[in-house]
Formats: sequence, structure tokens, C-alpha cells
Amino acid sequence: MGTRGKLRVYLGAAPGVGKTYAMLGEGHRRAERGTDVVVGFVETHGRVHTAEMVDGLEVVARKEIVHRGATFTEMDLAAVLDRRPRVALVDELAHTNVPGSRNEKRWQDVEELLAAGIDVITTVNIQHLASVNDVVEKITGAPQQETVPDAVVRAADQIELRDMTAEALRRRLAHGNVYAPEKVDAALANYFRAGNLNALRELALIWTADQVDDALQKYREQHDIAGTWEARERVVIALTGGPEGETLIRRGARIATRSGGGDLLAVHVARSDGLTGASQGTLAQQRLLVESLGGSYHQVLGDDVPEALLAFARAENATQLVLGDSGRPAWRRLLRQSAASATINESGDIDVHIVRHREVGHLLAVPQARGSVPRRRRTRGFALAVLLPVLLTIALIPARGELNLVSDMLLFLLAAVVVALVGGLVPALIAAVGGSMLLNYFFTPPLHTLTIRDTNNALALFVFVLVAMLVSSAVDLAARRTRQAARAAAESRTLANLAGSVLAGSDALAEMLERVRETFALTAVTVREKDGADWQVRTSAGTAPGTPPETSVAVATDVVLDLYGRTLQAQDQRLLGAFASQVAVVLDRIRLSDEAASAGALADANKMRTALLAAVGHDLRTPLAAAKASVSTLASTDLDLTESDRTELLTAAEESLDKLAALVDNLLDMSRLQAGALAIDLEPVPVEEIVARAVDDLATEGAGVIVELAADLPLALTDAGLVERVVANLLVNAVRYAPVGQPPRVMASHHDDRVEIRVIDRGPGIPSEDRERVFLPFQRMGDTDNTTGIGLGLALARGLAEAMSGSLEPEETPGGGLTMVLTLPAAPRTEQSPGRRERSGERSGERSWAPS
Repeated sequence: MGTRGKLRVYLGAAPGVGKTYAMLGEGHRRAERGTDVVVGFVETHGRVHTAEMVDGLEVVARKEIVHRGATFTEMDLAAVLDRRPRVALVDELAHTNVPGSRNEKRWQDVEELLAAGIDVITTVNIQHLASVNDVVEKITGAPQQETVPDAVVRAADQIELRDMTAEALRRRLAHGNVYAPEKVDAALANYFRAGNLNALRELALIWTADQVDDALQKYREQHDIAGTWEARERVVIALTGGPEGETLIRRGARIATRSGGGDLLAVHVARSDGLTGASQGTLAQQRLLVESLGGSYHQVLGDDVPEALLAFARAENATQLVLGDSGRPAWRRLLRQSAASATINESGDIDVHIVRHREVGHLLAVPQARGSVPRRRRTRGFALAVLLPVLLTIALIPARGELNLVSDMLLFLLAAVVVALVGGLVPALIAAVGGSMLLNYFFTPPLHTLTIRDTNNALALFVFVLVAMLVSSAVDLAARRTRQAARAAAESRTLANLAGSVLAGSDALAEMLERVRETFALTAVTVREKDGADWQVRTSAGTAPGTPPETSVAVATDVVLDLYGRTLQAQDQRLLGAFASQVAVVLDRIRLSDEAASAGALADANKMRTALLAAVGHDLRTPLAAAKASVSTLASTDLDLTESDRTELLTAAEESLDKLAALVDNLLDMSRLQAGALAIDLEPVPVEEIVARAVDDLATEGAGVIVELAADLPLALTDAGLVERVVANLLVNAVRYAPVGQPPRVMASHHDDRVEIRVIDRGPGIPSEDRERVFLPFQRMGDTDNTTGIGLGLALARGLAEAMSGSLEPEETPGGGLTMVLTLPAAPRTEQSPGRRERSGERSGERSWAPS
């Protein structure tokens, strides 16, 4: 089998970034060096500069395939294989071949060329990679039918990213370097939005960076390189779960930032037995802090903290390590080496930063039960400590001649261990001492006396008591640790659920009280707030009896948490305190949310009131003055007016009064909007009707407006009358500022569950810093021309749009001008009214017209 060919891929974030141009350029460079290069397939998409790059290269003729009566052309794979060039240029790796081709996908054609020993240079866009296909659809709203497996691209010998800023690509598009002129506006308004392009660019950069990092790791493994390569700064922070963690995290974040945006990783080394002194609540808070700073949190198991920490750092190719040190006294360092010192000694080429903090080493303890054994079991243990040695003595006296002293001691030792398992350490010690006295009296010569004749027997009894005490202590300690671990695990699960309930939303308080009731097996839990001199129950879980609560916890100065059903033990107080703290947090959040809503409503009302006063003092005066002047002139007996003069004055008075009436209507609508009293009748409405009626409202001014609607637009869920006013207002502004010979354009499209109507003009546009100001009431660009209205139109238009659950946003028109984007919710498919759709006409294919 021959040598496999090499694959080089030009990856792009979007069409038009120059992938095909770069591929052809590389083909020319190789041909000039004497390499046998052919063009297997290239798609120029009508781009002049790309087509010019094909000149001078040998092109393998395409193969014609007839499918369903139509003729298509595809790469002639057989011809390329027969030609056997050294390098083949194959465009559009993700392309789906026409049915009847040798392979279903073009990447499968490329695989055959590579298997034949032919080097291939190809192109692909990030949206065609299978792993990110769903992400791209969420970004752009357009599903991608043609995909290529990531493994195919990852297997390439070279991947080169063709990068371009969103602004530069949109300029290329506006200049006609990507698509035909008639498709430019639609492309800019849909797929090629600046936000879409920036998101796709970030996706391409991240994907490429990951491949580069994988290649680096693979190289290090192949060459057995264990040391750290500082190709990218990676800062690892060691967290103990203590209060010093926040200081370490912020210090590590600053180090990562100063190094040019390095990676930030936080790690906590937990003992493999799970019995650590780390506070899980503190670790959870520190995890949130790390993630908010753009880092990641990790947890590893290991009894040797320095070894586990350095193993993780080396596995992540870390360059810097941040540790905390409490500055222990010298005599303690002589007795035992600190974890920080051990880490420094073994760190090798990893830079270690030691941050002094007085809290380091004083870890917060996990809440633990104070009583190791319940009272009932301890009582049983004392009973066994008295009875079991006596019963054992009675049983062994008949066998005194058959068993020696060693066997008797082992049986009494077993009894002490059983007592330790049941009742704990103290009953076991009583059993051990009592057993030793019984052994001495009944089984050690001379019998029936506490005198011991043989020194060996005395030593044996002493060792028995010592061993019994040690074994009982070990058994008691193991049992206590087991109970502690089980309790810690249960409390950790409870705290995790508690954290989730705090984020649950508007019912967080009721959910939390129910969690308290279930956790402590209570009948009811209530929250009382002080209202003046009286206490009022705010929220409760369960039915509270009429009796006083068994336990009350002060949540705040005027808030109390009452517990009914049983009295809590001391070991429950810490967990109860955590619940009480979270109750206080939720109450504060609810109170702040209510205050913010009230303040926002008051601010909006005050803002509207100020604007209305400004209108009365400034803008109402103009039409009133004009109408009064016209009427006064008509009523004057001193002037000799002709019939044409009278007609002109009457017309001026009528126009002024019409403006005044329109102004009052707009002011009333704005007032209703602010008060929430404007009646909104949402129903499915065809977009064609909205645009057509708005254009008709312009009369002769709308004669040149160009309308382009995308194919298969869904119905918009909106108020037909109000949305018509919004679009008409936008069209009036667009016509007013549009240059001669460049009429405004209205386009409509849909993305996911929304419909967009874009009113585009090629006028002077609006500076980016002034775009939000034009939506303030009584604003006109420049504030110098009072003859074209009072500047309420756009404010009212946005208010109406938002009242209909839509939005109105300005954008720059590529090449100059302003684009107003009206976004409306699309009606669900179940509400797509056949009757309205029939009245609006057939909607198959894209529609475009210019009013006559």
C-alpha cells in the first residue's frame, strides 16, 4: 500500500473570508515550485477575483450528472485519480454530492484521493463541522444541512484559520465582493449580522485553539516531554476550603490577566477517605468566584496533598501555582514540613507563588454531632458492660480445667469489643476493667483472691486491660468517624439542595421552608415579620398548631423563623443556621426586587411627566400660533384679501390644527403606554398586510419605496393597527432622509420565533452615540428644525413595539445610512390563520415589489 496523501484545510468563520482565494494562492505557489497541481473542483460563486486566481492552473473537467431531469456538475473523482497529480485543490469539503455520484459526500471523495497518495488542499466553514452544527443554528437561526465529521478535519496535517473581523467582512459584502448586489441587503440583514459574525468568529478561534492545544499535547506525549512548556500561561490555585481562598483566587486571576489572558484553574485536593476539614459551603462560594472570573474549578482525591496538587498541575501543563501559607512557627516546621514547602521542593519548572495569609491552616470544620453514640445505645452499652463479663464468667467457670488463661483473656477481650460497638468508649472501658478483675479472681492462681502469684499472669492481665482499652478506643473512633462521614454527606446534599432552592425564582422562600420542614422532620415552619407592634406570618410550610413553637431562630432584627414539631438537638444548630442565613438572603432579594420595581415605575412616570410638560411649553405652541395667526388674518377687516389668499390661510390653519390633533393623539398614546392603559389586541397578522398598509399611508411619498419579503414568512403576533402606525412612522423618516435616486427599502424575514421588518435608507445616518437619544420623547436630530414634527414619533414607535412584546433598534446601513429593525413575535403554527393567509395572497417564494 502506497503512502497516504497529506490534507491541508483552510477553515473560515463564514463565507467570504478568503478560504478559496487562499487555497488557489497556495496552488499557484506550489506550481511555481514545480509541483504537479490540478484543480479538482472550485466554486467561485461569481466572485471576479476568485475566478482570476483559477487562471494558470490545470483544471480537471467536471462530471455532468442528470438528476430528476436537471443537469448538475460535480468533481470527476475518477478523472482526478487517473490524472494522479501530486496536489489536488478541492473546494467545499462539506458539500453533498448529487445523487448518482460515486460518494454521497465530498469529504469521502477527498478520503479516496488521500488514500491514493494525492495531497489535498480544501476549504470548510466552521458552521459545517458536525460538533458545532447545533450551536451555529442557535446563533444564526439557519439550520445547516451539509456537515462534515470533526474527525475528518482534525486528522488534517495542517489546519489554517482564515480570520477576518465582522466589520471587514460586512464591508466586503457591501462592496459586492461576496454576493451579487441584489442579495447583499438580505445577507446583511440576516446571516451576516455583526453579532452573528462575531459569535462565529469566536467559535472558529476556540475550535482552532483547541486543535492546536491537542497537537501540542500529542507532541509532548510522543516525545516523552514531562516538563512544562509555557506556550500558554496556566495558573493553578490550590484551595483548602478555608477563608483564605478568596484572596488566593483574586491573586491568581491577576497573575493570569497580567500574563496576557492565561487560563485560570482552581483545584481542591480532598482526602480519599472523605473526612476532610474543608467547608463545603466555602468551597461552593469559591467555585462561583473562580467561574465568575473566567476560570474553572476542579477537585481531585489524594492523601498526599503536594503530590496530588503537582500531578494535577503537570497534567494541565500549568506554568504557575498559587498556594497559601500561614507562616507557621519555626519549631513546627522542624517537626513537620508544611504542604507549601513540600510543593516548592517538588515543583520543578513550575513557578510557585506563596501568599501569606493568617487564616491559612485554620480550616473551617464541617458541622459534626457532639454525641458519638445516642443515649439509648449508651444505656444498653452500660448494661452490657455489667452483664456480659458476669455471664461470660459463669459460662467459663465449668470449663476452667479445659481452657487456659490466654483463652479466657481473648474471650473477655471479645466481650469488651462488643460493648464498644454497642455503647462506645466509656462502657467498653468499664467492661475491660471489670473483666480484668473477674479474670484475676476466678481464673488466675491463687483463685478467689485478687492476689496474683505469678508475675507472668500479672503482666498478662495488665496487657489485657491495655489492649482492651486500645481496641475499644479504636472501635469507638471508627464508629464515630463513620457516623460523622454519613452526617457530613447528608448535610452536604442538604446544602446543595438549599443552594438550588435559593436560585429557584419567585417561590424560593416557600420551597426553602418546605426543605427545612422535611430536613428536620418538623410538622410546620413559618416566617414571621414584625409589622409595627404586631407580628405577622409571611410564609409557612405545613400547618402550624396554636401552641408556641419548639424552636425560634432570629433571621433578622424583625424576622423570626419558627419551628414546630420537635426540639432540635445541638448538632442540628449549624445546619439550621445555614437555612436561616439563606432565608434572610431570599427575603432581602424579594425586598430589593420590589423596591427596584417601584423605583423604576416612579422614575418612568416622572420622566414621562417631565417630557409632557416640556411638550406643552414648547411644541404645542407652534401649531397653535400658526393656526391663530391664520384665523386672525382672515378675521381682520383692515386687510383686502383675495380669494387665493383666503384659501391659502385656511389651508395653513387646517394643517396646523391637524398637526395639533396628531400631537395630542400621540401624547395621549404615550401617556396610556406609561400608565399601562393602552389597549393591545394581539392576533396573527400577515406581514404583507402590515407593510402594504403602511406604504399606502404614505400616499405619493411612498411611490418609490422598495419592498422585499422573504419566502414563507410566518404570521406576526401583533396588533394590526398599532404595528401599522409604527412601520408608517419609520417609513416617513426614511423617505424624509433618503437621497434622491436611492429610495428606502423595506425587508422582512424570520428567525426562530420572531419576525423582523427592516426599514433601510441610504441617508446621512445617525452617529452611534446618538442612536438611543433619538428614542427620547421630543428629540430631533440637531434639535433645530421645528417644522418636521416634535420628535415624538420614534419614542412612540418604540413604546408601541415594546407594548406588543417586540423591539425597535437602530443599526448602521453598510455603505451609509440607517436601518431601523422592528422585531415582533411570530405567531405559533397553530395560530397561522388560513383565512388571513388567503386574503394576503399566495406566499410561495420571495416577493418583491415597488408601489406604483
